[in-house]
Amino acid sequence: MKHYALTYLFLLTVFATFAQVTPGVEVLEEMDFAPLKGKRVGLITNPTGVDRTLRSTIDILNDAPDVELVALFSPEHGIRGNFSAGNSVADDVDPVTGIKIHSLHGRNLAPTPEMLRGIDVMVYDIQDVGARSYTYVSTLGRSMAACARAGVEFMVLDRPDPLGGIKVEGPVVAQGEESFVGQYPIPYLYALTPGELAKLLIGEGMLGSGNNPKLTVIEMDGWQRDMLFADTGLPWVLPSPNIPTMETALYYPATGIAGELDGLSIGVGYTLPFHLFAVPGTDGIALAGRLNALQIPGVAFRPITFKPGYSKHAGSTLSGVEVYIMDAEEAPLTLISFYLLQELEALYPGKKLLASEKAARLSMMDKVIGDRRVRQQFSRRYKVDDILLLWHKDTDKFTATKQKYHLY
Repeated sequence: MKHYALTYLFLLTVFATFAQVTPGVEVLEEMDFAPLKGKRVGLITNPTGVDRTLRSTIDILNDAPDVELVALFSPEHGIRGNFSAGNSVADDVDPVTGIKIHSLHGRNLAPTPEMLRGIDVMVYDIQDVGARSYTYVSTLGRSMAACARAGVEFMVLDRPDPLGGIKVEGPVVAQGEESFVGQYPIPYLYALTPGELAKLLIGEGMLGSGNNPKLTVIEMDGWQRDMLFADTGLPWVLPSPNIPTMETALYYPATGIAGELDGLSIGVGYTLPFHLFAVPGTDGIALAGRLNALQIPGVAFRPITFKPGYSKHAGSTLSGVEVYIMDAEEAPLTLISFYLLQELEALYPGKKLLASEKAARLSMMDKVIGDRRVRQQFSRRYKVDDILLLWHKDTDKFTATKQKYHLY
């Protein structure tokens, strides 16, 4: 046990010594918490809200001089990471500080006026994964709007986009198709830090009239737009149970869209969540061969046999492919799901996996994509070429727009 403790402390020292990026919470600490002095503070966070030594932002603000932390707000998965994906989060009391925790992923998806009573400024500190379908995007925007209506200031302690600040992919959410996994008209990969995204939501009027709070962004030091999370030197804390490593954040947009379907497994329930693709009865060797023959830039596939221990197809032995992202800059991450479905249909003509899915799963897939026309168009022939115009139609315009809000 002593050996493991020493190893843990050594790793923390390595992270602290070689970190290139200083997250917003540490910059705030270096400022001696000046922007929060004398204020009553609410905090939206989860286990990812930590400094380089893994000290929680909850504890940092609770111990800060002349700062009164009065309320905590929990997104999906819980403020201490104790809820599974999709589960409602209950109101609670933080066992460490004794401060009331208000759920933002249950009956309420944004702070209510009653929750905000007695708060001067709301602080947001969450490490996101850079994909629009991750619900923290909606929590950020909805909370900003609620604070604006209540006259509460809003502060973002900035953190990296783990996929970098350049790669933009996918359509924006179509008008009338908004949901909690696609709340705002931004692409699937939007290449912005939380602070930059907050500025864009306000600047582009995405929060609606009267919903723009007074915003302060505590910027990071040292972050550059071409950095993946591995380049930051920061420790990775899983933002949800199935994103255990910083590498997994790259695979979430690669297979997560197809993963909305019940008929297949993407490795959730096995040791490689979001890295795999398998459908019962599939010949993994043949499927890998077809996919590699496409020569998709920056991506390779190998056959794999595995048995999920829980979730879809638990206890069944599946043959499929493992996805390898060899070059994250070149790989068309969000189209990989569609290439997988395309080659499965080519290998087994008439299988038409989408046609056998329940309406609820197809609806969720549409919400994640943000535009139901993509699935409808793809379902006709199962050809990626058929959706490319829809998939890329918004990227150039959004790339130009978002540059107005770059902080780095």
